[in-house]
Amino acid sequence: MTITLDEVANLLGLPIRGEFYSLLDVDRVTTCNLAITLLGVTVEEIWAETKKTRGAHYRLDWLKEVFRRQCATKRFDCAARAYLLNLVGSTIFADKSHTLVDAKYLPLFRYLDGTDKYSWGTAALVVLYDYLSNACYYDTKQLGGYMTVGFTNIFRICNRGDQGADVECFARMNRWCYKQGKHKVDEYISIIDALTPAYVIWRPWENHRGAIPFDDVMLYTGHLRLCSTIVKYLPERCLRQFGYIQYIPSPPLPDPARLFDVDVEWLRYVTPVTELFHKLRPATYPSECEDGYLEWFYQVFHPLLVRPDGVPQVPHYSVPATSADASSSQPPPILQQISDLIQQGLSEHQASLDDELYIHFYKVLYLSHSHTS
Repeated sequence: MTITLDEVANLLGLPIRGEFYSLLDVDRVTTCNLAITLLGVTVEEIWAETKKTRGAHYRLDWLKEVFRRQCATKRFDCAARAYLLNLVGSTIFADKSHTLVDAKYLPLFRYLDGTDKYSWGTAALVVLYDYLSNACYYDTKQLGGYMTVGFTNIFRICNRGDQGADVECFARMNRWCYKQGKHKVDEYISIIDALTPAYVIWRPWENHRGAIPFDDVMLYTGHLRLCSTIVKYLPERCLRQFGYIQYIPSPPLPDPARLFDVDVEWLRYVTPVTELFHKLRPATYPSECEDGYLEWFYQVFHPLLVRPDGVPQVPHYSVPATSADASSSQPPPILQQISDLIQQGLSEHQASLDDELYIHFYKVLYLSHSHTS
């Protein structure tokens, strides 16, 4: 599973077709010139602002002040640019500070009647992918991008038996809410590691197609770009989200030599989409995949969360079942009761994998989950 252009289109309503935005990073002088020309501020004001931000950024609060002041003086074009830059800076282009926005995005609004030519959906996804890539490193403490798109995917991880139950959506989400003093990180790790395909709502947007129709470009395979940032977009690796049988995907794409090559790829999106369609087979049940896929997946990916501190890991015992019966059947009642009681006992004792006293209980918990899934 991953966040795709389908999620961006349905959750944000942003266009996923159009041009990639091209502008290299700007320096402090360019940052000042842009603000003077497009926001209508004075040299003294913008120089003081960039001194506070220490470079090519504007504070979101400062943009709000510019917006109010320009509205009062009826300079509505400058007010609109300040408003729009503040909007994207606090949502799809949010950085780790969540208080600043990069000045290189201001030229997006130079011509207010031309903003619809850009692919805003791909821009949002590029920023989010780029920050999620950095989040894979253990020393990353903060995350940028429009995390509403990421957090909303939590709704797709549901409790057994409540698939598609809208009235229980908040109960599903609250399953992952951190409660200080009630749960520990290790407890969430054990829950996440026990997830199986039966827990997942694979196609949450099927009932939303009347509002946001499926677009072939969502299955484009290649690279996406925002300015000089390039990310891979590989829907071939998450075909079950689109209602198709998952197969072993092709090797990763080589990095493009030039930014221009990415733009050419995007303009010729029909070719990779057509090639992909020839390989697709509709799924007969939500988590269907071809023989051998899960064995391959467990060899090349990290099926369990890895603890870097050397604490013994609970071994992986088997690949989750993928048959239609396995995805819809209920677990044996006695094993489910055992699993629930073990989980309750570990929670009451505030147990942790760090404590060797409880390591065998966690192993039993994993075994019970593997047989009840």
